[in-house]
Amino acid sequence: MKISIDQLQNLIEKILDHYGFSKPHRDAVVKNLMTAQIADCQSHGIWRILELIKNLDKGMLNPKATPKVTESRGAIIRLDCQMTSAQYGHDIGMPLLINKAKELGIALLAINHSIHFSALWVELETLVKQGLVGLCMTTSHSWVAPCGGKAPLLGTNPFAFAWPRVDPSRPYIFDFATSATARGEIQLHAREHKILPEGLAIDAKGNPTTDPEKALQGAMLTFGGYKGTAISTMIELLAGPLINDLTSQESQIAAKDGASLPYGGELIIAIDPKMILGDSFDEAQIRAENYLHQFSKMGVRLPSERRFNARDENLKNGELTISESLIADLNALIDL
Repeated sequence: MKISIDQLQNLIEKILDHYGFSKPHRDAVVKNLMTAQIADCQSHGIWRILELIKNLDKGMLNPKATPKVTESRGAIIRLDCQMTSAQYGHDIGMPLLINKAKELGIALLAINHSIHFSALWVELETLVKQGLVGLCMTTSHSWVAPCGGKAPLLGTNPFAFAWPRVDPSRPYIFDFATSATARGEIQLHAREHKILPEGLAIDAKGNPTTDPEKALQGAMLTFGGYKGTAISTMIELLAGPLINDLTSQESQIAAKDGASLPYGGELIIAIDPKMILGDSFDEAQIRAENYLHQFSKMGVRLPSERRFNARDENLKNGELTISESLIADLNALIDL
């Protein structure tokens, strides 16, 4: 079904108001999910409200707390989300990160005790709009088996990178799970009773499966075999012990009543290329642009271009295409 962007945003706001979210917390969540939905990033869009409310019902989300900065020393900022969504932490921590990066050339934001449930590219777009290079990563629940393993140990552990370009609305951004696909994709397949492609998951007995329900009961696989496992393990360490937060396995154990959204930390690094390059910045930027243009000359689409095109088209039309079952499930949250 078609629904206007304004109507969908109003519905999400009503749901979060109904469940007692503070206005700044609500606005941070709405901004993040609507940004993903408008860019046709379905697996990280407004359907995640359903999972967010499940976490709230199970006591694994605080709708009224306020994230607090616990440390700001040198290039390091630490922010305790107080069991609010990571997106609320972004609203408070990202301006501080941007200022430090521009002052020092590089800065790091460690977000602790957050509920992370959406895409990483959204927060990195905030950095590239300020001319900063960004890296970001977070753990999740232990849903993923390491290469050669038969049981989950790793998280989906997404990793994202952003590079500012001459056109600030079209930065170079990639954002991918270190699992063979995002867990949200498997959940959407289960919702829509669709078969999975091969090579994404194993069942509870460790056998390959294309059944999304069996995959959710078993384990996902890493992308690229042992290489994906190594990168995922790196993220476990950098976004877990390094910032004194939970590994994906620890997040899974800490989840009350099986709350599906992970509870843990996020690491964001911002780099100011102007600070590094000085008078060489313009020349280096031209070289980077010339390099990236070679992809399109080969007919190769850069990461995020599909999202940018979808966003432009959806904003132009002012409406989105949403499944009727999802709208029904969202309305059911407030009995409209």
